Amino acid sequence: MISIFDLAALLLTLSALFGWLNHRFLRLPHTIGLLVMGLLASLALVGLDLAFPRQHLYEDLTQVLRQVDFTDVVMNGMLAFLLFAGAMSLDLRALRDRAWAVATLALVGTVISTAIVGGAFWFAADALGQPVPLAWALVFGALISPTDPVAVLATLKNVRVPEALEVEMQGEALFNDGIGIVLFTVLVAFAAGSGGEATSAGGVARLLLQEAGGGLVLGVATGYVAYRAMRAIDDFPVEVLITLALVAGTYALAQKLHFSGPLAVVAAGLLVGDRAPRDAMSEETQGYVSSLWTLIDEVLNSVLFLLIGLEVLVLRFEAGGLVLAACAVPIVLAARLAAVSTPLLAFRWGGNLSARNVPFLTWAGVRGGISVALALSVPESDAKPAILAATYAVVLFTIVVQGSTLGMVARRTLKDMPGRDAA
Repeated sequence: MISIFDLAALLLTLSALFGWLNHRFLRLPHTIGLLVMGLLASLALVGLDLAFPRQHLYEDLTQVLRQVDFTDVVMNGMLAFLLFAGAMSLDLRALRDRAWAVATLALVGTVISTAIVGGAFWFAADALGQPVPLAWALVFGALISPTDPVAVLATLKNVRVPEALEVEMQGEALFNDGIGIVLFTVLVAFAAGSGGEATSAGGVARLLLQEAGGGLVLGVATGYVAYRAMRAIDDFPVEVLITLALVAGTYALAQKLHFSGPLAVVAAGLLVGDRAPRDAMSEETQGYVSSLWTLIDEVLNSVLFLLIGLEVLVLRFEAGGLVLAACAVPIVLAARLAAVSTPLLAFRWGGNLSARNVPFLTWAGVRGGISVALALSVPESDAKPAILAATYAVVLFTIVVQGSTLGMVARRTLKDMPGRDAA
């Protein structure tokens, strides 16, 4: 049994080492490079264990990694700080201009994708002779449908797209988690046979209002209190500390009140990021706050993507489920295409959605650590191994393949759009 400090030291050391190796030799985008190197190291360790079984290298490192509760680390640790960092950098006024497009993609798109992925995954599993109950297939649809805000924001750092489209993508990724987690919670309760009132139409509406509405209200309230506190002083150490306390306190309080923690910190980050630089922070304070949250974002992203790569050591995949996992990749891509196309066709009169964006938005639907964390939290059942394998396959494909080729897709599909910088 090793200490939390030893675990943190191991992960930070591996992140720094793999980051240096990637920068020197692979030259992949930083987060993608860390994931790839973590995955390659895991596979190499598995190979060494098969070649030299008496050394117990695989078993020793696996025991260390099993002490890292991936779901708890992501959902109750890293996520709050990463979402706040992303929300702080988003232009709130630009987001208001794209509010209809963002809301449509986050709400309608997530629901459509959940239904399509669930139905197609259930059919594919049955056709391959590895049946998964429809209820559990829909659970997979709910956890894999929302685009991951951490992965999307990390990917966008390496791609230049028109500002309006970038705001759409950032806004969708930051807000659709609340919708996805509510759907996931309801569908897990239904699949596990403990749904009760929570799975009725009224129960779902109440849960959505409580989780999403309560989280947004709480975030606005705590964000405003923090903004007023920062406005009353001019002392950068205290103001930096206020932003840290805002994130941790808001997320913890949201969980106690059964509100959406992710939506709460996003709302708080948007408010502070918009108002504080204008009249609550000096230029010196802005520099320190910006540097701190950029550093937090980079370090936590590095550790998270490394963990995703190393998780292959801990997860147990059945050989028979790998074909179904491979089928999940085109299923999720097709569902993403439908999710971004249907709102365009249904609400063409809105004027804020463009058909030219569909190919790029489809390919930019990156999934990441949140999907893996939700999959690991699924109750034990016969369907869980298939859900885990499919989730991991989709996450790896979207981050490594889609993430690394998104710049090329942007150059080919967005080249005639106004306001686009040369890539």
